[in-house]
Amino acid sequence: MGIGIVNRVVGLLLTAITLLVIFKEWGVLPATSAVLPFLVIAVVAIFATQVGASRKIFIAVAIAASVALAAIDPEWSMTVLAGLGASAFIAAFFSALSTLRNVAQTSPAIQEAGRFLAAQPPGRRYAALTVGGQMFALLLNYGAMQLLGAMAMANASSEPDAEIRGHRVRRMLLAIQRAFVSTLPWSPLSLAIAISTAIVPGATWAQAVLPGLVTAAILAGIGWGMDTAFKPRLTTPRPARVAPEGSWASMLPLLILLAFLVFSVSGLFVMSGVRVVGLVAVIVPVIGLVWLVIQYWHDSPARSVVGRVSAYAFEELPAYRGELTLLMMAGYIGTVGAQLLAPLMAHIGLDLSVVPPWLVLVSFVWIIPLAGQFAMNPILAVSLIAPLIPAADTLGVTPTALIVAITSGWALSGASSPFTASTLLTSSFSGVSAVRVGLVWNGVYVLLSGLVLSGWVVLYGFVL
Repeated sequence: MGIGIVNRVVGLLLTAITLLVIFKEWGVLPATSAVLPFLVIAVVAIFATQVGASRKIFIAVAIAASVALAAIDPEWSMTVLAGLGASAFIAAFFSALSTLRNVAQTSPAIQEAGRFLAAQPPGRRYAALTVGGQMFALLLNYGAMQLLGAMAMANASSEPDAEIRGHRVRRMLLAIQRAFVSTLPWSPLSLAIAISTAIVPGATWAQAVLPGLVTAAILAGIGWGMDTAFKPRLTTPRPARVAPEGSWASMLPLLILLAFLVFSVSGLFVMSGVRVVGLVAVIVPVIGLVWLVIQYWHDSPARSVVGRVSAYAFEELPAYRGELTLLMMAGYIGTVGAQLLAPLMAHIGLDLSVVPPWLVLVSFVWIIPLAGQFAMNPILAVSLIAPLIPAADTLGVTPTALIVAITSGWALSGASSPFTASTLLTSSFSGVSAVRVGLVWNGVYVLLSGLVLSGWVVLYGFVL
């Protein structure tokens, strides 16, 4: 079977998974949910023949965990189905969000806004990339780092002085990365919010968004403060600054898109009561489709839009096989692994209910980034650990307090783990190893942010 045919099959399977997950979230045709596990198995089986060894290991671990669970738990099939359901949810969420990234890549307005941010003078470049990077990340997810990173490198390459160019690359890329991770605790389009609200009973995005914004302000503020306090000292005279081309008006299309996205998600949430992830899975592709029509309005819109949608479903989406395999298997392994760990913890007498509640919250801030140093994806870490802790009411906190703690640790993992996409992208642009980016470039930032966030999660959990 040719690769083109295989990609079409994968594209159809992922599209079907996305539609069925949407049906499930909206309570439409509930009987169709029974098909999801079989579709997930089919997709993973195909990916297993295409991905590299590092991704095959995740599939092998998932199979081994399933076999181990079947050997000790008579109700193992229920957990396996739950794990496959988690994989389906992640695949659908990823597929839906990627539609907007696909459309934005060909938008002249987005390109212009990115160039304007990257061209800001040193005094306000970090702040501009931090604020603008959050706006881009809300719409484009990891695509924001790819787009702004490319703009930053293009800007830096125009600098003839090697010393200045090196400092500029480092500061710009760190601003972009930290802007991205600061959106994880509050953005309705982030996997951190999607996964944590799905795992923690009673948690919703509507309740988590305001404290999540405080977490984002802490992460962004510490980054800006460190960049301001530790500006590099040049050994050569600083060259005359050139005013950037364009104006802040170039950010207007992005602001309009963000406003439409936030208001549509919030409005539909109030009217429908559907979980935000279910709303996002519908709203984002619709925005992308309308945006495509606008882009091709004067260039055979019907034919052009159909061509772009077809290329996305049957070419671009299957090309994410590596990322999808990692994310889907992380969700599955975490779900199944939690059921394997529970009896083991009981056997050795480890009772988390006797751990001080404040320590439980603070532990999420540190354990998730620590696990990231050992190649444990945040999805895997959270899916594995969160089900093992006592319920929120048992701890004497609200479910939102757990979300604040989990997403804080998730964000720090995104800044420090050499295995996360955000650190790997920063590494690829800078030419510096991912380990150096995570532990040297971001080491002090993560430690300082972790200390402040530890105080914040305790303050929110037990005072606010």
